[in-house]
Amino acid sequence: RTCRKPFPGTALRRGAGVSQALKAAAFASGGGTNLQALIDHQSPTTPWTLSLLVCNHDGAGALQRAEAAGVTAAVIPTKDREPADLGRETLELLEQHDIEVIFLSGYLRKIPTEVLERFPRRILNVHPALLPAFGGKGMYGMNVHRAVIDSGARISGPTVHYVDEEYDEGTIVAQWPVPLKPSDTPEELAARVLRAEHRLYPLAADHVCSALAEGRDPGPLTCKGEVYRLSDAGL
Repeated sequence: RTCRKPFPGTALRRGAGVSQALKAAAFASGGGTNLQALIDHQSPTTPWTLSLLVCNHDGAGALQRAEAAGVTAAVIPTKDREPADLGRETLELLEQHDIEVIFLSGYLRKIPTEVLERFPRRILNVHPALLPAFGGKGMYGMNVHRAVIDSGARISGPTVHYVDEEYDEGTIVAQWPVPLKPSDTPEELAARVLRAEHRLYPLAADHVCSALAEGRDPGPLTCKGEVYRLSDAGL
C-alpha cells in the first residue's frame, strides 16, 4: 500500500540525507503516561519532534501533559461518529500540522481506514503484553495483565508494533521481556510492565524515525540482551 498523497517534506526526507526531525503526533485517550515518556525523552537530537496531541474526548489527562510541555493539542470526538467523517476530520488536522508519523499513547479507539492508508508503517502503538499473545479487541489495561497471570505465563512485557486494520496484529518493531513473579497481582504486573513501556517506546520511536528520515526500512529493534539485564534490575 502506498500513500495517496505525500505530506509536505516527506519526499525530501526519503533517501536525501536530510537530518531534520520528522513531525510526530501522539494520540491518547487517558492519562498519557506514555505521552509523558515521549515528551521527557525528546531532545534536539531525537529524529522526531512531537508537534501535536490528538485526544478523543476533552477529559483526557494527556491534554494537561501536552499543555505543560507546550505541545499543541486538539480534541476530535469519536462517539457516535461515522467512520468516514471521523477519518476526514483527522486527516485534515494531521495535514494542517504536516504530521509524518503517529505514536498511539493509550488511544482506545480504532484508527480510521483513511488515516491508515495515508500513514502506512508510520503509526506505532505500544501494547502491554508480548504479542501475538494477549492481543485483540478488549485486550487493554488491566484486562491484559489479568489474562497473562491467569494463563500461567512466566514472562510478559510491552510490544511496540505498527498499526494496521486489525487490533494488535501489525508487524512487531520491539519487545521488552518482563519476568512475572509468583506473587504478582494484575496491578503489580501492570506497574512493572508500564515502567518497561516508558523505556522501550521512545527507543522504538527513535529507531523507526531515524530509518524513515534516511529512506531505509527500519526493521526490528534489537538490544543485544540489554533488555534482559535492565528488566531484572528494577523493573
